[in-house]
Amino acid sequence: MNILLVLGGLLVAFFAAGFSCARSYFEKGRLRGMEEATREMTRGIASHYELEGQLAPERVAAALAAFKVVSVKHRKKGSTDPHHAQLWVVGDAIGEACWVKGHATGIRRKAPAQGKIRVDLSLHELLQLSWLAHLGFQHMMPNYRGFEIHRFSGEQDAWEGARAVARIEAVIPAKERPFSDLSVQVRNRQKLICDWWQAVPDKLTA
Repeated sequence: MNILLVLGGLLVAFFAAGFSCARSYFEKGRLRGMEEATREMTRGIASHYELEGQLAPERVAAALAAFKVVSVKHRKKGSTDPHHAQLWVVGDAIGEACWVKGHATGIRRKAPAQGKIRVDLSLHELLQLSWLAHLGFQHMMPNYRGFEIHRFSGEQDAWEGARAVARIEAVIPAKERPFSDLSVQVRNRQKLICDWWQAVPDKLTA
């Protein structure tokens, strides 16, 4: 009877030891798997967040270093797994670094080339400017002998044309403008519109 109890105790101890070893191997394998996955993931997406000629962003490097520190420590039984929280921190740092690099790249791509000026115009403004530029070009040519007359269709059309021209003039660097005061140009055009449509409302449009 005593022998059976001893054998039973040894068998229970054997199973307990085996379960403990299996659990230990599982935890070590799980930890190594997370470390390897994190390492391969950061290596694969490094090109998306690392700036040219620079090392990994400071926040990403700090998060990865903190994950390695957590990996060395043993988790207390029943406590929350610290690896999950630290992996969230790593993911957040990498995501922010990718956004920063992508945002900076987008700004550079949108920026005009060196020595160029970019102006945002609506389709209607482009049509107004193209028509005004065409008429202006014709009347600047000494050999132009056209007799056709082109006028704005109404006061609103004239205001829209004036605003489109003012937007172009506003982006010209001050030292490069052919006129000293931009506001004078704007007021002169406004005066022409007001004198024609507002001073004499019943005047017929030519």
